[in-house]
Amino acid sequence: MAVSTQASLLLQKQLRDLSKHPVDGFSAGLVDDINIFEWSVTIIGPPDTLYDGGYFNAIMSFPTNYPNSPPTVKFTSEMWHPNVYPDGRVCISILHAPGDDPNGYELASERWTPVHTVRSQHFKLVLFTCYYYFRVFMSNFFFIETLWT
Repeated sequence: MAVSTQASLLLQKQLRDLSKHPVDGFSAGLVDDINIFEWSVTIIGPPDTLYDGGYFNAIMSFPTNYPNSPPTVKFTSEMWHPNVYPDGRVCISILHAPGDDPNGYELASERWTPVHTVRSQHFKLVLFTCYYYFRVFMSNFFFIETLWT
């Protein structure tokens, strides 16, 4: 069986599973009914965060060798987040290729592994729990700013 066929079957199963057992604050569907490799996702901002009540749309693009390689995620909704580039691309460890980080910033255990699924990626959790880090960053920023004024 070709790799892309295996990936296609796996993605069909994962999309079906998400439909049968939805994840709170997360919905997914196909961008185009004939392309299982591109999903349209909506993430609802969790309570008590900067994103509370917001609806954030993104495109998840899966490689033909999924799950051996991670999907890419790009927000189509405007948002500010330290792990989202201005063009909407998401940069978080779990979406980086498996193995050691050539730059030495991430542990291999923080990166993608083929056992991850759309559900287990904790995409929403990882992305929006970074709120804590945002608060720490802003606290440090304001602390440093007061030192200079």
